[in-house]
Formats: sequence, C-alpha cells, structure tokens
Amino acid sequence: MIKHKGTGRQVAYENVSFSEFFHRVNRLGTAFFNRGFLQERIAIIGKNSCQWITAYFAVLCGDGVCVPLDKGLPYEELESSLARSESGVLVFDPAMKEHVEALKQSGNCPVKTYICMEPMEGYLDVPALVEEGKSAIERGERGYFELPIDGTATRILLFTSGTTSMAKAVMLSQRNITSNVYSIQTVEDLHRGDVNMAFLPYHHTYGSTGQIVMLACGITTAFCDGLKYLQKNIVEYKVSVFFCVPLLIESIYKKIMATVKKQGKERTVAMGIKLTRFLLRFGIDIRRRVFRQILEQLGGELHTVIAGAAAIDPKALEGFNDLGICAFQGFGMTEASPVIAAENAWERKAGSCGRALPGIEVAIHQPDESGVGEIIARGPNVMAGYYENPKETEKTLQDGWLYTGDLGYIDEEGFLFICGRKKNVIVLKNGKNVYPEEIEQLITNLPYVEEVMVFGEPRIPGDERDLALCAKIVYKAEYMKSEFGLTVEGADTEQDQAVRDQIQKIVRRDMEEINGKLPVYKKILRLVITDQPMIKTTTGKVKRFQEMQRSGETQ
Repeated sequence: MIKHKGTGRQVAYENVSFSEFFHRVNRLGTAFFNRGFLQERIAIIGKNSCQWITAYFAVLCGDGVCVPLDKGLPYEELESSLARSESGVLVFDPAMKEHVEALKQSGNCPVKTYICMEPMEGYLDVPALVEEGKSAIERGERGYFELPIDGTATRILLFTSGTTSMAKAVMLSQRNITSNVYSIQTVEDLHRGDVNMAFLPYHHTYGSTGQIVMLACGITTAFCDGLKYLQKNIVEYKVSVFFCVPLLIESIYKKIMATVKKQGKERTVAMGIKLTRFLLRFGIDIRRRVFRQILEQLGGELHTVIAGAAAIDPKALEGFNDLGICAFQGFGMTEASPVIAAENAWERKAGSCGRALPGIEVAIHQPDESGVGEIIARGPNVMAGYYENPKETEKTLQDGWLYTGDLGYIDEEGFLFICGRKKNVIVLKNGKNVYPEEIEQLITNLPYVEEVMVFGEPRIPGDERDLALCAKIVYKAEYMKSEFGLTVEGADTEQDQAVRDQIQKIVRRDMEEINGKLPVYKKILRLVITDQPMIKTTTGKVKRFQEMQRSGETQ
C-alpha cells in the first residue's frame, strides 16, 4: 500500500497486488538479466519502499548477489562498503543523489551503473527498466526465468552495524533466509488479511526477512512516514501486525499510559486489568472490549507486536498483553538470518525470549555455576561466514555452531533467557559478574528516562582491576518541564546550573530507591545525567565504548 502525497493535505493510495508485485519483479529482473547486471553485485540503498523490495527480489530471484546498504552511512563508509563488496551496480533512492554524484567522481568506487528508484534525469530508473523488461517478456524472452538457482550459494552480503572498518560482511544464502521464514511461519500467528507497518529498515535482516514473512503469509504492507508519525500511521493504515525494536514498543506504551494518567483513568484501567486477568483463568477473554478506547489510539486493529534486536522492558510487554495486544520478543542476529528463538501466543514465559525456532538448535557454551554461558546456535539459517574475513569467521563459527557473543541460560522447559552481551559484562574485583542490561532495564522504568547505559569505571583512575558501577542517564527534557517545571535553557548561567542541580537531585533520589533493591555489588555508585542523546550506530544501538569515553562530561 503506497501513499502518494499531492498538494496540501491531499493524498492518494496505490494498492499493489501480490500478482502485480510478482510481474514487476520478473520484468525488472528480465531487464537486469538482459543488460548483464546480474553478473555484477548489486547494491541497494534508500528508505523502505515498494521499489526497494522489488529490486531486492529481482536480484535474488535471478540468482544475483545483493548488497543492502544503510542509507544513514556517512559518505566515506558508503564508498568503503561499495569497494569492499565489489558492487558494480547501485540502485538508489532519489534522496541519495548527493552521495551518488560524489561516488561518480570518486576514483575508489567500483560501481559502473547507477539506477534510481524513481525517474531522474541522467540516470536509468526502476520504472523504465520494469517497462523494458515487460516488452522483452512479451517478445517471448525467458532467460531470466530459466536461470538455475543455487540455494546454498552466497546471494546476500550484509554489513553488520558499526563503522565500516569494523563492520563485517555477512554471507547469506537463499536457503538461510527461506528456512528462517518457514520457521517463523510455523510458530507465529500471522494471517492473510493482516496489515504490517514496514518500519524496520530493509538493509537490516530483521527488516528484510520480516518483509518476506509478510509476503509469504499474504499480509499487506504499508510504509511509515517517519518516527514522529508512527502512531498516526498505525491508525491511518489500521495496522494489525508490527515487527519492531523494543524502544518503539516501550515508547508507545509509555505514551498510552501517560494519556491514561492525564485523563485520570489510572484506577479504572487498573481495575479493568484485574478483572480481565481473573476471567482469563477461565478462558474468557474480554480485554479488547474492556480496553477498546485505548486500543483505538492504535487504530483498533493491532493484535500482534513482535520485538527483536535488544532486550525489552517486561513492563511494556505485560502492559500490551493486558490491553489485548499479543506482544512477544525474539532473539537473533544478522548471522542467523536473523531469528534464533521467539515467543508466541501458546509458548511463552515471563522474562524469556521463547524457545528455539523449529529446525534450530540452541545450547549454552561453558555455563557457570548458575547455568549462564555464551549462547550458541546451529541450523540451516546460519551464515556461511564473513566475506574475506577468515579470522573472524573461525572465531564465530566452530564445528557448525554460531557463537553469538550473547550470554544467557536455558531453563528445564527449553526457554531461553538473555543476560547480556559477553563483551559488556562487568567483572568486579571480588569476582562477581554484573550484566549491565539487567540494571538498565530497572532504570528504564523511570518515566523520564530516554536512554540509559550502565558500565564499569575505575574507582581510582588508571586502575582497571577495581571498578565502580556507573550509569549514564539521558532524561526527557519535556517530561522534566511538564512534571517538575524544570527547563535548561542551554546557557551557562547560574539559573541553568540551579535547574540542573534540581534535576540531578530528582534522578539521584530515584536511583537511591533502585539501589535499595539491589545487592551491594550491583549498586550504582556514580551517575552521569544529561539531556543529550547517546552516540549510536545507524541501527540505533548505543556505541558503548565511545559513550564511556565521554562519560565524564557531567558527574
């Protein structure tokens, strides 16, 4: 479902059927084949769109090699990614024109052919190539359709997040992707007639594999106008299924609860939850009727939300489920195409990310006395390795097992619980291990917290053997203004400093309450409090090392 904006507030909607999409893919693929483009690696860059996914399918259904790239990459990293992947063709969004013009002048870029997703003077474009392919098919040309498909060959080169010098190019095959799509279909309740919001970027495996799941299930896809329009778009398109990252679920839930509080209906909602929970014990589900007015804030049709890519606040998960929206979390990574384990309506346990998907084995490598160790997985969804990086491949793939770098444990019923990233674990002088994600989850529950990061900092400068736990908290300036009347103007004045002191006092008071519930070795001893966003990768993950380096700005 494609929205076309006219003048003023005028909009028109174009509905592309499954059969029409099928023909567009074959037509574009035929044009690619006839022009010899499929013999090159084809990179795609731009915002999520029908043209993006059409080009993606045209490459893969023709047994080409696709290189999805992040539209948020700085120019130098884009140029480096194209060079490292040896891409000869670039399909790009019109918004990328400035970068494309620079690439054409560069002597370090291997791209020979540039194709715009929309008509643009001086460039080949996708609509024209679709028409070109249509004419060729009508003349009886069948070369594209007769290409042999090797399901195990590398067909996707996908860069992990991070700067290009550190990013690894994951090699995925058609079998990797399709096996994961099938596994997801067997455990999630997705049906023809549902409407999905394609919010996760297609250059990310969760976004692109998720989109293939939607196509496989006969689900309609709509596109978001941007983060600030997310809730409006969910209502506009009557979205019923939503794959997203935890931050979005938590943000939406907090907004809903803030509205409930503003309307003075907290007690009414609490009583409704108590009643519906009681009736659920007897198989009576009236949640969507009781909370109809709240659900209408999300279009009234949303029934399933699946979050991945990071840990989610259990309070938000439970809150959505209390309202009658099935909210689940999964676990995976790019190297696994990407889903390894996931919850569903009939298999779930509080705090876990579900069981391993069918066809995938999950185990814990070298568990400690509490059963926590590195999560490893194997199955048809696991990558072949990292492109031209045997050293990293050998570290990550061992005896057929994918070493995820995440720590967790599996309970007696096979449910997987994530403790945190192996590289983020803070080892204290007394030998205790602290998983920062566990404490971060507690701090995130504070209503004014936008972002948080827990890390270890030397008690004595230079002595890495003795660490104190530190939390960097990014607070919501709007919340501090609306709830406490506190506004930092941004000037270096005594008044601003007085406001900052008051904000610090509020945060430290709440932190003392959280510390009171934690064992001694997990208590936060130092705080960095700011309203400035943290440094993140283009996929929204905090760059912890860089943040630790600048943590001394505000103490």
